[in-house]
Amino acid sequence: MRLYEHEGKTFFAKNKIPTSQGKVVTTTEDAVAAASEIGFPVVIKAQVLTGGRGKAGGVKIANNESEVAALSSQILSLSIKGYPVQKLLIEPALQIEREIYLGVTIDRANYKLVLIGCAEGGVEIEETAKKAPEKIIKIPFEIDAPIYSYHGIEMAKKLGLSGSDLKDVAPIAVRLFNLFKKLDCKVAEINPLVKTKNGKWLAADARIALDDDALFRHPEVTEMGITVRHEEGELTDREKKARDWGIPYVDLDGDIGMFPGGAGFGIVGNDFIHHYGGKPANFMDSGGGPSPERIAKMLVLLDENPQVKVIFGARFGGISRCDDFAKGVIQFLREHGLSKPMVVRMTGNKWEEGLKIFEQAKAETPDLFKRIEFHGIETPIEDISQRAVALAKNA
Repeated sequence: MRLYEHEGKTFFAKNKIPTSQGKVVTTTEDAVAAASEIGFPVVIKAQVLTGGRGKAGGVKIANNESEVAALSSQILSLSIKGYPVQKLLIEPALQIEREIYLGVTIDRANYKLVLIGCAEGGVEIEETAKKAPEKIIKIPFEIDAPIYSYHGIEMAKKLGLSGSDLKDVAPIAVRLFNLFKKLDCKVAEINPLVKTKNGKWLAADARIALDDDALFRHPEVTEMGITVRHEEGELTDREKKARDWGIPYVDLDGDIGMFPGGAGFGIVGNDFIHHYGGKPANFMDSGGGPSPERIAKMLVLLDENPQVKVIFGARFGGISRCDDFAKGVIQFLREHGLSKPMVVRMTGNKWEEGLKIFEQAKAETPDLFKRIEFHGIETPIEDISQRAVALAKNA
């Protein structure tokens, strides 16, 4: 769960990591007022939960009010990697002498935390790691191990710093590591950490990604109005509705609505659709033993999504029962109606009973079933996957 830059900088400031003092605005008029109060020149930064802002034109320097008005209007009209810009951060433009990178993350392969540094800041650290891995400095820590001042000094020295620069940067590295642990982060980065012409080190950017499963431990986060969101981008309206209904759901960019059983079979279903040339419109998990009411709500999310051309249902009954699955589909058909084709396959616990429920309901109200095909274990899931992809391509 990623934080906006201005949110990350708020936590930096609270934890004595020096950063620029800026103002968050949502309109051109407020941007001009904020810039006038801060003093020119200023930097105007799009606040989006994704990287690549600079390349997309989301970071600009303005030297006067007319430039602020023009550039802020331009940035507010942008959509960066599909995410519309709705907020701007106005900050003093820094006179930069040097840039470095500092970060903390989890080394999942070795079950450790790792403090990361690079003498080249303001660049995509992932690209540097691929092309010049020798430039990436890592100091690993056991999960419960504390960080000490000498770790910060070690990192600063390996970054080529000495004298007052070492004295200033070493504690920033320590504080960033402690902030990472304090907030239950998955990532905490300063990219770049800059030295200004007057010799001050400041966090010119902030990237913090929290573990949303740990939010209950952090009232200081929720008190700021920060709620569950993605690594990149806010929740869509459907994702918010699914969250309110207690249904794990993520929108994707395809056109085949995925209507699975559990999460594992949902992932397998997505893989099958990709394998046969289709693109899933979502990921979804029904949870163990879902009620027919929950099944019906899952279908509402898919049928009301204008991006979805066909619904692909793959149900493997284990803890969950295929007869309850069938009842939920029928409840949805009777209460809501189906506006697009749907292909369903059921296997596992009570799949035969589920098919009989479908057949009986279809005999009673055949018009409701004009758009739905249902299959049992006799039909391979590969065939159903290809059928869904074909229906989507021909829609």
